[in-house]
Amino acid sequence: MKIIAIIVLALAAAGGGWWYWNQSHPAEVAYQTGAVTRGDVTQVVNASGQLNPVVDVTIGSQISGNIAKVLVDFNSLVKAGEEVAEIDKAPYTAAVHQAEANVSFAKAALELAKLTADRKQELVNEHAAAQADLDTAKANYDQAEATVQINEANLETAQINLDHCTITSPIDGIIISSSVTVGETVAASFNAPVLFTVANDLAKMQIDASVAEGDIGELEVGQDVNFNVDAYPMRTFHGKVSQIRNSPSTVQNVVTYDTVVAVNNSDQKLKPGMTANLNIVIAQRPNALRIPNAALRFRPPDNMPDSSPAQAAPRPPPKPPGTKTIYVLDAGATKPHSADVKLGISDGIYTEVVEGLHEGDAVVTSIISTGQSGQTGGFGMRRPF
Repeated sequence: MKIIAIIVLALAAAGGGWWYWNQSHPAEVAYQTGAVTRGDVTQVVNASGQLNPVVDVTIGSQISGNIAKVLVDFNSLVKAGEEVAEIDKAPYTAAVHQAEANVSFAKAALELAKLTADRKQELVNEHAAAQADLDTAKANYDQAEATVQINEANLETAQINLDHCTITSPIDGIIISSSVTVGETVAASFNAPVLFTVANDLAKMQIDASVAEGDIGELEVGQDVNFNVDAYPMRTFHGKVSQIRNSPSTVQNVVTYDTVVAVNNSDQKLKPGMTANLNIVIAQRPNALRIPNAALRFRPPDNMPDSSPAQAAPRPPPKPPGTKTIYVLDAGATKPHSADVKLGISDGIYTEVVEGLHEGDAVVTSIISTGQSGQTGGFGMRRPF
């Protein structure tokens, strides 16, 4: 029992000595800092979108039939009015001939009705026929005249259908999509099938980008845009915001707005359908006074010493918008002091300082505790920022 009591007393004495040593030799604290420097700061909004031609037109067929000719292929250059395909004309030519015959037959019937009406008029004038017979003859003549008009309209329709057998391009451009082959049957009973897609000019393209609702308020027409595509990972392309559309799009409760970016594609490197990752330039500050963003994220512990004067009021007044408290370590000082600075734009790495600091100042970004006084090495600990 005496041995146990001696061991307990020895441990208690050691613990008390350790506590006294810590109280009389507080841990030394070192601070990691970042310098206030000058440099360019560019604030951007990130978005993604798809490259598309500025104008693209789908070419379809208004009539049904078998494809007799296909005169273009992918990447073919076409002019407005140029024939690109042809549907078998035989049944539509026959329909035109039948309509022409119907017109001729109707005109002959009209001529006979006219002669009959004239003869009845002469007989009525000579009191050799009843007025009712003349009225019937005139009615037959009117009906024959209407029949001629109906058959002439049918002939026009048949001729239009025959003309539609020749499919032409409505614009100058390049074929970017072709979905028809010779011998294929085109059915246009309910809606026109798409045969080709023509892009007007691939030297000028646009990006339809989806911008989140939280960022759309910062966008304006004319802002510069830098973007990359997977096909050319080492190259940065450029464009300008040309339109900000008001129609929202909601996908999985995320609201976005379509923003159109005009792109010069004179070297034809960009292709329709490519995915573009955009940086829309909101603001730029060349040679701005700036601090690393780690200084803004730094939060001191409750017991961290502060060399700045004590506040008279227990609760400081609220800071103006754009003002932030950071910690500055003066040259030769061992304790940092707080400073309220007015901030500007940020690029995610650096933030512009409008007022409150000077070039060369050191701002605290994290704490490094070196353990007991005079002890470093394995007992060191860095406080993450």
